[in-house]
Amino acid sequence: MKLSIIMPVYNEKNTVCKAIDEVFSVDLNNIEKELIVVDDGSNDGTEKILRDIKEKKEFKLLHHNSNLGKGSAIRTALPHVTGGLVVIQDADLEYNPQEYPSLLKPILDGKADVVYGTRFLGAHKVLLFWHFMGNLLLNFVANFLYNVNLSDFETCFKLFKSEILKSFDLKSCGFEFEVEVTAKVLKNRYRLWEVPISYSGRGYAEGKKIKPKDGLIALFCLFKYRSVD
Repeated sequence: MKLSIIMPVYNEKNTVCKAIDEVFSVDLNNIEKELIVVDDGSNDGTEKILRDIKEKKEFKLLHHNSNLGKGSAIRTALPHVTGGLVVIQDADLEYNPQEYPSLLKPILDGKADVVYGTRFLGAHKVLLFWHFMGNLLLNFVANFLYNVNLSDFETCFKLFKSEILKSFDLKSCGFEFEVEVTAKVLKNRYRLWEVPISYSGRGYAEGKKIKPKDGLIALFCLFKYRSVD
């Protein structure tokens, strides 16, 4: 069995080296790891750092000439996935690669097809109030529209059986990827589990990129993907 790790990267020169080191340090027993890094048009020196790391570590490095967004980076990586399982790993270290075993367990136990790591049921850094309220609103709308009880569909820590993620005709370019992929998982009635994870959220001064407008886009997309593919 192999786990493919997709890492979208945009202007993360301060954390990307450690993030890659953390991925390689995870012990998954007999599960092989495959890292696919997509540099999404970084202009802060991240690209050079990635080239330097590539000389020392074995991973796939893909590149966008301009910043196209997280969803685009994931779509670029998917054709290069060769593992039976795939997880999304941000390069900002808000999510800890050492928790891959927790995400893998429901699938390895035969209980799930998709697993989300929920930030709100495990240990986490104190969050910004309005981000927390925004997440509550988005989760309420998602649960109402799809008749589920998700606690954190906007989590960036998502693990899939690869054939499921590859089967989706994904269109999202930015952070709305989280809405689109969740809608398609729920509409296709795949077995979705949540597991508690730790979360070390960043503030804007530390490089956080998601903006209030992304919340409005997510809200629009929740209704959009409920009615159309």
